[in-house]
Order: sequence, then structure tokens, then C-alpha cells
Amino acid sequence: MFTTLPSMRARIAAVAVTISLAVGSAGAAETLPIGWNDLRADISGEPAVPGQQAEPGKHLAQDLRGRAVEISGYMLPVDREGDLVYEFMLVPAKGSCSHRVPAANQVVHVFPKEPWRARGIYEPVSVTGHLRLGLSQTQLFVLDGVAVVESGYRVGQAKIARLAEGPDAPPATGGRNPWKRLQRQ
Repeated sequence: MFTTLPSMRARIAAVAVTISLAVGSAGAAETLPIGWNDLRADISGEPAVPGQQAEPGKHLAQDLRGRAVEISGYMLPVDREGDLVYEFMLVPAKGSCSHRVPAANQVVHVFPKEPWRARGIYEPVSVTGHLRLGLSQTQLFVLDGVAVVESGYRVGQAKIARLAEGPDAPPATGGRNPWKRLQRQ
């Protein structure tokens, strides 16, 4: 029995669509939620840059290379036009880079899939995308002036989501305020 060429193409296309749907749905389910400690590699491992002396802040989590991850932090715009942000640094704490530059393995250079409409500096966001490893330096303007920030990770084509609270929000006090004595009555 002979199959006509158009019929064979239709079957191949149907199989390709089925495979891509299965891979796409499996990929979506494999997004790994991570925290900032997950980005710190064991310093007894290989140096981040082969041939160089190992530095603790430059050890990268090799097991996360290329993984689809979700991480929350604070946005520090690098390239922006008005309120549209085209690239930013994701840092673990509000005020990072302005008062204290974090280690390279605690900075993620993010390139959103679409420009992000930011509400302000250090906006708490969640970033989802494929994590790439590699040390790079970026110059940006922070509150105290120009700073050079080294990042150990990069996420391109990232999906961004706004958070109500940042990841380092203080724990709930159950209505008790330990700083009440400092407040005006």
C-alpha cells in the first residue's frame, strides 16, 4: 500500500504537534522555585572561572545551569525609558547595590520577555525563566551614583510578576510592634 505525499506530511505534522505539546506541558511543570541560598555554590567545588583562584562570592550553582527557575527579589533597573524597564538586576534585599553591593552569586541580570512597567526602584517581583551562568559586570546608576555590579546569573526572555511584598519582608508580629516606644504617640 502506498501513501500519498500530502497524507504522509499530514501524519508527520500531527506527530510533531503531539510531541511539541507534550514537551511544552512537561517543560512548564518543571519550573523550579528557588531561593537566594540556592544560588550559593559549595566553595569546595570548582572555581566559577576555570584557571582562577576560587572566591566564595563567585561560586555559581552549577546544578541550576539552564534550568527553568522562579525566584523572587527586588528589581534594580539597568536600562529603562520612563517607567518601562528593558533590563534589570534582581537582588535579594531592598537597598542592595545602593548601600552594599552583593556577591556575584546573589545577583541575577534579567532581560524581560516584554518591557516591564515598573512602579519604582526596588520593586518586589518574581522572575521565571531559564537560568544561565556566567560572571559579567554591568554599570548602572544607583541612589549613591554610578556603580559597577557583577552578576553571576542571567535570565533572558523572563516572565515577570509583581509581588505585594518582597522576599525579605519581616515576619508578621501578630499585631505587636516591638518598635512602639520609638513611634510618636
